[in-house]
Amino acid sequence: MEKIDIKSLNYQELLAKIEELGEKSFRGKQIYEWLHQKAVMNFDEMTNLSKALREKLKENFYIAQTQIIEKLESKDGCTTKFLFGLQDGSVIESVLMKYKHGNSVCISSQVGCRMGCNFCASTLGGLERNLSVSEMLGQIYAIQNMKGERVSNVVVMGTGEPLDNYDNLVKFIRMLTDEYGYNISQRNITVSTCGLVEKIYKLAQEKLQITLAISLHAPNDEVRKTLMPVANKYSIAEIMDACKEYYEITGRRISFEYSLVKDVNDSKEYAEELGNLLWRKNCHVNLIPVNPIEERNYRDSDTSFIKNFKLTLERFGINVTIRREMGRDIDAACGQLRKRYMDKMEEGEHEDIFHN
Repeated sequence: MEKIDIKSLNYQELLAKIEELGEKSFRGKQIYEWLHQKAVMNFDEMTNLSKALREKLKENFYIAQTQIIEKLESKDGCTTKFLFGLQDGSVIESVLMKYKHGNSVCISSQVGCRMGCNFCASTLGGLERNLSVSEMLGQIYAIQNMKGERVSNVVVMGTGEPLDNYDNLVKFIRMLTDEYGYNISQRNITVSTCGLVEKIYKLAQEKLQITLAISLHAPNDEVRKTLMPVANKYSIAEIMDACKEYYEITGRRISFEYSLVKDVNDSKEYAEELGNLLWRKNCHVNLIPVNPIEERNYRDSDTSFIKNFKLTLERFGINVTIRREMGRDIDAACGQLRKRYMDKMEEGEHEDIFHN
């Protein structure tokens, strides 16, 4: 019999499975708390369960492992980048960012990515597979266990396109915010997408209270197509229509991500065009100085261009922030640490992640 990934079962699913094993439902509640509140990594740590029940769990289930195999910390101590090894040998990355208001973790939703955005290192190797619910949760739990501090905000903006892993993403959000589990507020979760229009409409119907962030990166389709292949399928007008419905259904303000690339999308004219596009929309714009990667020729904009871009948008009454650059000294941009690790593996520096 194939064992079940127990950490990917939601509360009701777990209770049903435990009852199928002939156990009382309260045992399922205890197990769920061990997995999602105390974030244990093996069944023997569940000390209020009998040895017989723990053995029964081992026979029927497994706890998916997300093991930290590399950790880099920025000089200012505010950013820590983690490389995780998964049980099938895949590697993913996450970033912990410390702010005055609490700890924020940016997690991956896929192993690799198929979206092909030209300025992003995550796409260089293509998509390998989706992450399971347990592998998404595991990134948060492992970071909290290592740091000994609760994570207060979660951003699904690491490697992968979250809406390309739709079912697992939604289940992850519901489990992360479950009162029986980690119990984080939905308002403290941000999901970033490059604009999969049908999935935005579908996500609106879930009526979640998360923040939806659209990776826009250009004020018109022509420029966007040079940066993001997905722009050949979905126009900005289609994305805006989907965002309008999302806002009308959920009441949640949309955030637009705009990576500023030197001499590509950072001119005053483009800022004015973006301002006209977003004028009178209930939204927020997050300007991001692009992180240069070796495989691309893109460079980040000059500081003066970034400030002028922000001022131009503000003249349209748009709420704008410039993302604080965190962890550039440790290659904290999406995909960079994983790419370096994979290059080493190709050169023959093989490492057995789960040697035990």
